[in-house]
Amino acid sequence: MGEATEQFFASLPARARMVLRGSISGILQVDLATGNRTDHWLVELKPGSARVTQGRGPADAVWSSSADLFERLVTGRAQAIAATFRNEATFSGNVVLFLAFRAFFPDPPGTRDPRMIAREQVGRSA
Repeated sequence: MGEATEQFFASLPARARMVLRGSISGILQVDLATGNRTDHWLVELKPGSARVTQGRGPADAVWSSSADLFERLVTGRAQAIAATFRNEATFSGNVVLFLAFRAFFPDPPGTRDPRMIAREQVGRSA
C-alpha cells in the first residue's frame, strides 16, 4: 500500500465536511489489489462526515482496482470515471456513493478552476 493511499484514507474524516454537502448515506468498500493480495477499506459516508476503517464488511457499494491505479487517483494523475470506462476498475452497487467518493480525489496537477481564470481575465482588462 502506497503512502499517498494511506494519507488519502487518513484525511477523509477531516475533509468530509467540505466535500460531502448533499444527503449522502451509505458504506463504500474499496478493494485494492497488489499481485495476489487485496487490501480492503470501508468508508462510511454521511452528510458532512466520513468514517474509515480497514477491512471488509457489509457495504452498499464496492469499488475494486489495482493499488497502483488508486495511488494515481489519489495523486490526481488518473480519473476515476475514465478508469472505470476503460475497465481498469470496477464498481457495483449504489452509484451515488461512488460519485460522492470521487469528489475526494484531487484534480490533475496544473488544473485550474475556470472561474478563477475568468476573474483573472476580467481583472487584467479593467
